[in-house]
Amino acid sequence: MKVNVAVFYGCRSVEHEVSIISAVQAMRSINREKYDVTPVYVTKNGEMYTGDSLFEIESYRNLPELLKSCTKVYFTREGDKVLMKPQQQKLFAKQKDTPIDVAFPVVHGTNCEDGTIQGLFEFLNLPYVGCDIVSSAVGMDKAVFKDVLKNAGLPVLDCICLYAKEYMADKSAFAKTIKEKIGFPLIVKPVNLGSSVGITKVNTEAELDSAIMLAFSFTDRILVEHAITNLREINCSVVGDSDSCEASVCEEPIANDEILSYKDKYMGGGKNSGGSKGMASLGRKIPADLTKEKEAEIRDLACKTFKAIGANGVVRIDFMIDTSTDTVYANEINTIPGSLAFYLWEATGVKYTALIDRLIDLAFKRARSRDNITYTIDTNILAGVSFGTKGAKGAKL
Repeated sequence: MKVNVAVFYGCRSVEHEVSIISAVQAMRSINREKYDVTPVYVTKNGEMYTGDSLFEIESYRNLPELLKSCTKVYFTREGDKVLMKPQQQKLFAKQKDTPIDVAFPVVHGTNCEDGTIQGLFEFLNLPYVGCDIVSSAVGMDKAVFKDVLKNAGLPVLDCICLYAKEYMADKSAFAKTIKEKIGFPLIVKPVNLGSSVGITKVNTEAELDSAIMLAFSFTDRILVEHAITNLREINCSVVGDSDSCEASVCEEPIANDEILSYKDKYMGGGKNSGGSKGMASLGRKIPADLTKEKEAEIRDLACKTFKAIGANGVVRIDFMIDTSTDTVYANEINTIPGSLAFYLWEATGVKYTALIDRLIDLAFKRARSRDNITYTIDTNILAGVSFGTKGAKGAKL
């Protein structure tokens, strides 16, 4: 009997479109002999839809028309099953509920990848692929991520965090602090966004305020850190769980500017290939041109970073090398990486279909483990509670 996999994607995020690309790639690569695939497209206002037309990337060019052909759904637990139900029955057509065995979130950014959608799955007691609520939240918040890695003794750059209201109240004071503690050049970025959204390199004090205000347009909390002048960016993926994990080969992305932009990452394949290929279209060297010793160092650091935040499934960790000192720093982690980092695993010798199989196996493994944890206790405390006519003040316990 096939396993029914619900692939969730889209959501209320600035990376909504990137999520669609990653999800369609994944749904095309999943083994249909083992799994029945149910697409669950989450709109930018949180509505959920399913339908066969969602499998085709071309359908998303006209979203209003696409959604007309789809069915709006919701999820609920009934007994030992999680069911996907239509919100409204279509006239003259009785629609069946769909049992879901495992959720496969392919979402990017805030309001989804940050633990939000994982909370839904936990509430439903539905097995799901990838990081849990805590590790998702840690991975999304760049400042918290740095603190966790520091506590684990892993190398990260120091930073300053700013809140919008505090900065607006005294811009000059914060500019002075940033200049003294961080210095120029520096990087300004939102703490909880990916895909290079809202990130600016600042070379002079005159550029600082506009960069900060850009970052604040996406979030109310930002991060400022030193910009490495002699920089190499190296990425590495990790797959596994707390018991064991392994790192992929390394890649070196190629930017058209000093910082990899959203366009660099996701729109490089659009002109000649008939549509974006997501992160798979990014210019890169795979494997990265590294010595065996440096590659081993980065892959080892990737696994340590994975375990430090309690990750699960597949992640991509972005590293920086200061070539003037040959020092490696962990920059950030993508707990649901663009294109699920399949291109790194294929370069390592693991086919995308096999990678998806492993991710689903890990989801069921975690679910089995959690079934052995006690979440409730047998008690009859309510049998002795009586508010009477006095309300809560008259309760006798």
